[in-house]
Amino acid sequence: MSIKEQLDTNNIPEHVAIIMDGNGRWAKQQGHARLFGHATGVESVRESLKAATEVKVKYLTLYAFSTENWNRPKEEVDGLMDLLVTTIANEIESLNENEVRLNAIGNLDELPEKCRAELKRAIEKTANNKGTCLILALNYSSKHEIKSAIKKIAESYKSGEIELDDISDDLVSSHLYTAGIPDPELMIRTSGEVRISNFLLWQLAYSELHFTPIFWPDFKKEDFYKAIYEYQNRERRFGLVSEQINDTE
Repeated sequence: MSIKEQLDTNNIPEHVAIIMDGNGRWAKQQGHARLFGHATGVESVRESLKAATEVKVKYLTLYAFSTENWNRPKEEVDGLMDLLVTTIANEIESLNENEVRLNAIGNLDELPEKCRAELKRAIEKTANNKGTCLILALNYSSKHEIKSAIKKIAESYKSGEIELDDISDDLVSSHLYTAGIPDPELMIRTSGEVRISNFLLWQLAYSELHFTPIFWPDFKKEDFYKAIYEYQNRERRFGLVSEQINDTE
């Protein structure tokens, strides 16, 4: 029996987030430049999206480019931006065929104009699709996201629009890039690194974390299913004890 066949279809995470790590190291092992790893990793994006749609994950968020990534060598950054534009343009037809809706979070205004235009076009052309929502985290920094939310809430308090007692978890969430999107139940990181690298710090508060040594270009559908299978075999207590969880079942 395959891993997919062992999954409990009544316990599929609504939202899965992935830190796609290890492209450069994978490419180096193959004797290629780092950008070769990023280009090859596009197929792993397709694999993960196919897996997500097959088991009906509603939201799939991919950490595609962080604010810190601008500090990488200019040749790599320029190549990543070109790859992003080309990939988005090439995938629109496939996204529509599979009813996938595209979205993006992050400080998108600072992306190159060509990237912004292609991203906007793809989001508009897939807006009416009813299947999995693919969210690209681009020029994303969770610290910046939270700081911006704090500033907006402070402005609302200063202007008298809200009182201190109005500041709640829901209010903070409504000021984040992910407003209206449920928090991920599962976060996957590839390449063996065991950290979350400024990714969805608020949203991952109670997420299950799955770390795998597999480099991103080698991450396939079966690996996605394995992460969900592991998720389904954990007890999610949210600060309670096992007896309390079992009493509510």
